[in-house]
Amino acid sequence: MCRWLAYLGSAIPLEDVLVRPDHSLIDQSLLARDLTLPGDPRAAQFRRSAFPTNGDGFGVAWRGRAGTLGQYRQIEPAWDSQNLRHLAAQIESDCFLAHVRAAPGGTIAEQNCHPFVHGGWMFQHNGEIHGFPRVKRELALDVDPALYPSILGNSDSEVCFYLALGYGLAEEPVKALTRMVGRVERARRERAIAEPFRATVCASDGSQLVVLRWTSPDAPRAEAPTLFHSAGATALRTVDGTEDRLPRDAQLVVSEPLELHWSSRTWHEVEAGTVGVFRRGEEPAFTRIEPTA
Repeated sequence: MCRWLAYLGSAIPLEDVLVRPDHSLIDQSLLARDLTLPGDPRAAQFRRSAFPTNGDGFGVAWRGRAGTLGQYRQIEPAWDSQNLRHLAAQIESDCFLAHVRAAPGGTIAEQNCHPFVHGGWMFQHNGEIHGFPRVKRELALDVDPALYPSILGNSDSEVCFYLALGYGLAEEPVKALTRMVGRVERARRERAIAEPFRATVCASDGSQLVVLRWTSPDAPRAEAPTLFHSAGATALRTVDGTEDRLPRDAQLVVSEPLELHWSSRTWHEVEAGTVGVFRRGEEPAFTRIEPTA
């Protein structure tokens, strides 16, 4: 399980949301608050099945010069990276994604760190395909052959990204992400995997954020990972006791609010089983997910 954020709006330094808030993504890499894994043995040692630490790497991707995408990923914990703090203070962007990774039992490698970048798109994921080793081969074989050589890591998240790319992410992103969910669900059914596919996803081409929140409907006790959004000149409480106000056109999507004490008037929960599209100057549009394999 992981934590992530995505920003769209007037250009700001990455540190304004990545570092300065009093519950910033860097703080969440050490102590997340809304990340729970009920019934998961990996979280059994934590009170209320919380899994607070996301220290298995981090990454940022951003829209940079001439609309091209930049990317920086490392395997060290975000809370201990001075390079990340320095870069976040220097890089300004009008669209960026950032991710801190928790991969208990997984492979810790730069190639598995999010966000992934390919073909003008950025992609990040929180959650997992339970039983992924049992369905990995068939899902990977469904990736467009022209895209398959670009898969560098061994994570379920990267396979989901390349499936979506092959399903037309650039042309119809809502349809592509919906089809990706459906393909994973079909693989679960065919392999009789009872544990759910749980996911929050963000894909972006630098002009929009396309997000989804999902948990398999045939596992009714499984909760979807948390996801929230805010819009407008949001005032974020900072580590130095002041408030930073975001631009009036700012739109944020986050795994959990960036403030220790937050209001539902500012942070709105994304409904499970939906895909949302965030574009400049528009209200976000949400669509129910009706998966087709």
